[in-house]
Amino acid sequence: MATPVTAVTFDLGGVLIDWNPRHLYRRLFDGDEEAMERFLGEVCTLEWNATMDAGRPFAEAVAELAAAHPDQAELIRAYHRRWPEMLGPAIDGTVAIVREVKAAGYRTYALSNWSAETFGMTRERFGFLDELDGILISGEVRLAKPDPAIFREFLRRFDLDPAATVYIDDWDRNVASAASVGLNAVQFRDPDRLRADLRAMGLPLAE
Repeated sequence: MATPVTAVTFDLGGVLIDWNPRHLYRRLFDGDEEAMERFLGEVCTLEWNATMDAGRPFAEAVAELAAAHPDQAELIRAYHRRWPEMLGPAIDGTVAIVREVKAAGYRTYALSNWSAETFGMTRERFGFLDELDGILISGEVRLAKPDPAIFREFLRRFDLDPAATVYIDDWDRNVASAASVGLNAVQFRDPDRLRADLRAMGLPLAE
C-alpha cells in the first residue's frame, strides 16, 4: 500500500456484535423457522429496520407497521419493546483484533448503521466500545450506509485520511461504497479471515 495505515474502522452488527432479530423471534415463534423467516422477510424487514437506523423514531415506525398488519401487531411491537433480546454476544475474535490493533499503535473506530435510540443500551452492554477512539452511528447523523455521504462525514468528523484508513464491514454493498470514497475496504467473513486480510495489508497481527 502506498500510504501506511494509521486507523482501522469496524462495523458493529455482524462484525463486533452478534445483533440478529432472530435471537428474539425464535422465541416468539416457538422455533417455527419458516413462519419466523416469512415475518422477517415480509413484515419487520431489514429495509424497515434501516429506516430506524437512519433516524426514524421506533414508536412511529412500529405504530405505522402495526396498523398495516393488525393481525401481527404484537409481534411488531416486540421489535421495539424487546429489542435488547436481539443482542447476542460480542464476536470475541474480532474484539481481540481491535485490541491487538490498538496495542500496536493504530487508532480504532466504529462506523455502523444503528438507531440512536438503542445505541445507549448497546454501549452499556459492550464495554469494549469505550476502548475505541471514536464511534459514528447512522441514527445520530441521519445518514446510513451504503450512502457514501456517511463515510465522508465519518472521515471529516475524525479527521482521517481515507487512504490511511481501513474499513471493515460484512455487507458487500457497504464495502463497495467505502471503497468509492477512497477507504481501504475489507469484507468481513470471520475473525480468522479478517486477521489474515489485515496481515496481508501490513498490520502486525499475530497469526
